[in-house]
Amino acid sequence: MLKSELLEIIANGENSGVEFKRDDCEPEKIAKEIVAMANLNGGMILIGVEDDGTITGIQRPNLEEWIMDGVVGRRIHPLIIPFYEEIQIEEGKRVAVVSFTQGTTKPYVLRHKDREDIYIRVGTVSKLASREVQARLFEIGGMLHIENLPVSGTSIESLDSARLKDYLENIVRDTEIPATEKDWEHRLCGLSLMIETKISRPVCTIAGLLLFGYLPRRYLKQSGFHCVVYDGVDKGHKAKMDKILDAPMVALWGKENEKNRELIAPGLIENFIQIATPFLSEESNTINENMRRERHWYYPLEAIREIIINALAHRDWTRSVDIEISIYSDRMEVISPGVLNNSMTIEKMIAGQRSPRNPLIVDILRDYNYVDRRGMGIRNKVIPLMRQENHSEPVFELTDDYLKTILYKDKKFAHDNF
Repeated sequence: MLKSELLEIIANGENSGVEFKRDDCEPEKIAKEIVAMANLNGGMILIGVEDDGTITGIQRPNLEEWIMDGVVGRRIHPLIIPFYEEIQIEEGKRVAVVSFTQGTTKPYVLRHKDREDIYIRVGTVSKLASREVQARLFEIGGMLHIENLPVSGTSIESLDSARLKDYLENIVRDTEIPATEKDWEHRLCGLSLMIETKISRPVCTIAGLLLFGYLPRRYLKQSGFHCVVYDGVDKGHKAKMDKILDAPMVALWGKENEKNRELIAPGLIENFIQIATPFLSEESNTINENMRRERHWYYPLEAIREIIINALAHRDWTRSVDIEISIYSDRMEVISPGVLNNSMTIEKMIAGQRSPRNPLIVDILRDYNYVDRRGMGIRNKVIPLMRQENHSEPVFELTDDYLKTILYKDKKFAHDNF
């Protein structure tokens, strides 16, 4: 780091990624700030700078060894390897910069007084993480899968037995179908679609309820989709449709013949396509050779399906908010609650890297061929289809609360306002 860069950082003051410390600070206090920042987006500790930005410099001998061993090595878990450098400000006055990236094995803890405390950075303050935040950190770090948690009040009666039987018989080709309710409960617990409890019968897991539940929103209010169609380019326009969709993720199919299966009952994806079709496509004015009017889609149908399925498969189920699907006169937006999993970024997602937040849900959706077998639907479907058919790029926007995907309408339909 250049001296000029360091002085600019100091002049801007402390923030969620910058902390000032004296070099006689207690090691637990420095470790606490590192833990809090590593659990957020990473950052840097400037040692030899007062809280008000006054540069006092460092005096402690062997400071680097003290930081690496006495602070990081002994008090922070899992291991973090920061970058240490010293910048000379003027003769006899140096500032130590301890910088580190966002951690990939969250949550990081401060070990002290026979405890392990989890901190998170909130503005310029490092606070103990709430239970909800801790759960998200464990999930991001791959140590906890929220989809496997129990849903209180549910039972095997909360699940669609016909869809479950179809899944075992026709999707995974199981030769031993459970005969009794107790057998079903035992088998579904083995599949992590239900979970044993000590005080009652087994209950559904989040994954089991979402995939096969009759009406998942009865027990999990963030299930399903909130779909709104606006008669214009923003939310200030009148809503032409405003619906909440509540259904199991997977559809129910029946055997038509050996090669094709007939749809008996739609799932959540099919329900969305059905109600949104009038706002995502139009029929041709002419009749084809089969005496039918062809339907022209404003967006590639496979791209629509892919972003809808991605929102379901990879959303953060600790967030008690709906997946929002908004259709405007010029674009379609899908908002999936939660940040990307682990160290995933938009750039990595576009490049085709895979890091499923909900592996069980992804696996079962893959069994039904909803999910791309290689798990690269954004790279192999959405992006090339939008380029080829709509001559535009999909847009991905990531915040601390959600991932938004935007598909822009094919320009040849730009004049249409539904």
